[in-house]
Amino acid sequence: MSQDVLTLAQDLISRPSVTPLDEGCQTLMASRLKVKGFDIEPMVFEDTTNMWARRGKEGPLFCFAGHTDVVPVGDLNRWHTPPFEPVVIDGYLHGRGAADMKGSLAAMIVATERFVEKNPNHHGSIAFLITSDEEGPFINGTPRVIDTLEARNEKITWSLVGEPSSTHKLGDIVKNGRRGSLTGNLTINGIQGHVAYPHLADNPIHNAAPALDELARMKWDNGNAFFPPTSFQIANIQGGTGASNVIPGALDVMFNFRYSTEVTAEILIKRVLNILDAHGLNYDISWIYNGLPFLTNDGPLLDATRDAIKQITGTDTQPQTSGGTSDGRFIAPTGAHVIELGPVNATIHKVNECVKVSDLELLAQCYEVILEKLLC
Repeated sequence: MSQDVLTLAQDLISRPSVTPLDEGCQTLMASRLKVKGFDIEPMVFEDTTNMWARRGKEGPLFCFAGHTDVVPVGDLNRWHTPPFEPVVIDGYLHGRGAADMKGSLAAMIVATERFVEKNPNHHGSIAFLITSDEEGPFINGTPRVIDTLEARNEKITWSLVGEPSSTHKLGDIVKNGRRGSLTGNLTINGIQGHVAYPHLADNPIHNAAPALDELARMKWDNGNAFFPPTSFQIANIQGGTGASNVIPGALDVMFNFRYSTEVTAEILIKRVLNILDAHGLNYDISWIYNGLPFLTNDGPLLDATRDAIKQITGTDTQPQTSGGTSDGRFIAPTGAHVIELGPVNATIHKVNECVKVSDLELLAQCYEVILEKLLC
């Protein structure tokens, strides 16, 4: 088995690129892509390092998308090996970012190198959209690059995001869409006072409880063939001074919707406000639009992905839209078809993150076959 993917993955993992740091990962990737005829365009916005690399001028444009940043390592004492000193143990590559997603980045680079060597005059174009701000606030990363591309009418046809989509074995699951995410920051206003004199105060916790119960019990939609029903979850709730004899003056509640294509953010907001108003609450609320839902239906990209996984692994993949969000939510609104395919996600964001070494080579082979099916 070739060691190309493993060697590059180890080099990337050895760089402690905790969000928004890149630590030279993109420079390393760019140096290899430049040799294969890619035009490299660094895009640095504030504290975030991004890279747009493209080979070819014509459409269709196939884009590998991913991130070099990783989440913090947490308690170092709980790691079996130093998180930024990659090591192979019993066939698994250990290190922060092994699965999410430096292993995928290595597979993308090697797959592209192999494809270009075999097909120097391939159809269309290949691009890489890489950021160091996917695990963080996602402000100056992919959204800013997409804004730049849109401003010059540079359109992505197909995008493959290297997020760890697999559940039990490589390729068993691909993500062909994601739910939308909408966060509400709600403050219920009351009047602080002494618990022995409730008639002189107004308890926002008591006032809010019936409305919050109604929101938690609400059935927002039934979902559809591609998306589960929309969910509402309270993520944080804070009120009070910490004293047992003080009625609080305000209650802060943070909640999140993960919503299907059966509703829009505007519909959800209107329904929430109607419930709050029906309960006569004195409140302030603000909203954070984390991402729109998107779906890639059957077509060239999904077909090529299915066929590649079957050819390389023998697995019949299952498209799903479950899970969290990815930077695909910023690419899809441009009209691009987006798929997420990466390694098994069992250890992502955990201590002792690892990925099966043999899966990295198989992933590179899958990526290469996808390129062949779309650009040859």
